[in-house]
Amino acid sequence: MREEDGTPPGIGSEVDRTPQTGAAHSGAASPRAGGPRLSAVDELVSKLRALISSEGLRVGDSLPTERELCDRFRASRNTVREAMGILKAYGVVTVRPKVGATIVDDRMERALELFSFNTLEVSRKTFSDIQGFRGLLEVTGIDLILARLARADIAEMREINDGLRRAQSSDEIAEIDFGFHTRLIAVMGNKAILDIYKIMKPVILRIMSKGKDSPVHATATHADHLGILDALGARDRLAYQYRMRSHLQAGLGNFDP
Repeated sequence: MREEDGTPPGIGSEVDRTPQTGAAHSGAASPRAGGPRLSAVDELVSKLRALISSEGLRVGDSLPTERELCDRFRASRNTVREAMGILKAYGVVTVRPKVGATIVDDRMERALELFSFNTLEVSRKTFSDIQGFRGLLEVTGIDLILARLARADIAEMREINDGLRRAQSSDEIAEIDFGFHTRLIAVMGNKAILDIYKIMKPVILRIMSKGKDSPVHATATHADHLGILDALGARDRLAYQYRMRSHLQAGLGNFDP
């Protein structure tokens, strides 16, 4: 079953086996074996996730109304609203007036928003860590890239790269640069790797835009990309790794030691 057609993976994975009687059913906190007591809100979040799973609710389906949930779980309106707020923050539901809660799968968007909070300052160490991680994918991943690479992939990356000739600002240069590398990662055909790469977008953009505020930098980035594409077209593994590694390390001088 495709993810968009069914229950988003992980939403209903925490099946609540707490008996629906007594304090647990009233919305009060109850202890878990070997663990700390959960709040009434946390208990309800767990029960709602189990509800989504047990009833086979899919993206686009509606949850019971607030009143129905209060009656079903013997919880207060405030507890239900707080639980819904948590599920909304997780990207599991959306809540609209007079419509109620609807199942969605916006977890990747929420992860992107969360990651962006940690990118206000990018240090030299951050640069080394992020570019090192990218190197594990884009440099050492060459065998997988070459195994799946098609002429259409190279043509599309050339088209993206040509956008650098028209870029006017550091932000625009960074967006096009990121688009080029994202398209390269997509060649691997691994959605998990691509999703992780996209989560890192805010900090990668900060690294790409640092100190690159003139057409000269756009020209240099464009030339780097052309060298990478030429190596890919020739299926020259060593040349590709050398050019990609040099490209990823090119901005190190823009960060203070």
